[in-house]
Amino acid sequence: MKTRIITLAVAILGFTSATFAQSTATNATATASATLLTPLSITKNVDLNFGNIASSNEAGTAVLTTASSISRTGGVAILDGVTPTAAKFTVIGASSETYSMDAPSSIKLKSGATELNLNLVYDKEATGNVLTGGSSTILVGGTLSIPANTVAGTYSNTTDLKITVNYE
Repeated sequence: MKTRIITLAVAILGFTSATFAQSTATNATATASATLLTPLSITKNVDLNFGNIASSNEAGTAVLTTASSISRTGGVAILDGVTPTAAKFTVIGASSETYSMDAPSSIKLKSGATELNLNLVYDKEATGNVLTGGSSTILVGGTLSIPANTVAGTYSNTTDLKITVNYE
């Protein structure tokens, strides 16, 4: 009986050492990488300009499309002399990447103490928010509200029509 216990103990110890001991270490390796994109930029190419407009004793609007076509409502007259133009911005970045745009929905045009409300519209042309070939064009038009008997002058805003773009 004693011999069997010793034999059994030796057998158990033999399995135990074989189970816990390994002759070689194992490991795994991961690849680390990063893709750097061309910095995103936006440039203003053309300013938004409604051209020459006249008010009257009736309120109205001047509507400038993103295709630079102008129309009017109410007592507003569109005059010759200055060709109306939609604003144009060019976005440059990594080809085929998408971007988001942050821009105001309206701004105020001012001349002295008088302000006119301009509701803006945007068109990203055929490319939408994709940098096709590394670029995209954003056109800006809008509807300018002109109250009755608005004082003549040059109404402008040089700071608030700001477009910010970011990669998505």
